[in-house]
Amino acid sequence: MRADLALIYEWVAPNTRMLDLGCGDGALLELLGRDKGVTGYGLEIDHDGINGCITRGVDVIEQDIDQGLANIPDDAFDLVVMTQALQALKRPDLTLDEMLRVGRECIIAFPNFAYWRHRLHLGIKGRMPVSSSLPHAWYDTPNIHLSTFRDFTNLCHSRGYTIIDQAVGRQGSWSVRRWPNLLGQTAIFRIRR
Repeated sequence: MRADLALIYEWVAPNTRMLDLGCGDGALLELLGRDKGVTGYGLEIDHDGINGCITRGVDVIEQDIDQGLANIPDDAFDLVVMTQALQALKRPDLTLDEMLRVGRECIIAFPNFAYWRHRLHLGIKGRMPVSSSLPHAWYDTPNIHLSTFRDFTNLCHSRGYTIIDQAVGRQGSWSVRRWPNLLGQTAIFRIRR
């Protein structure tokens, strides 16, 4: 399991009603359902991901997150999760608003563009970095809104949202916890209205 998913697994309480935006093949929902009695739906646009959900027995809705969540009522879920999709959205700020409309809490994970290796690569080579968290070249990437720990924190504060917890994909040493914007490759936030 990816490090960000392992941490999210720990943060999800038993018997939670959950919506997983950009759920991929439904592996997280399947695991949480089996181990913690979590119920809910995945939302996915990729047909391979949808087929994976069906194979796993995960309830999935074919829907583009960029089109909004108007078909989902207010407070329908305890938790809304979105991993590695925020940076690919046209308006991540509006999606965040929608996530907190349909769920009481949200967990969001995204690549931290301020990670030291990305900074070093850009500074020394003068080219956009390609790494495990940013695996595409600048011209073929689905990522259109790269952000940092600080950018996301500022967005939450400007919207009046409360950050319950934040972490990096691999917690590691005290220095990673102290300077997540510099040393964290993946940003993970748990927020509420």
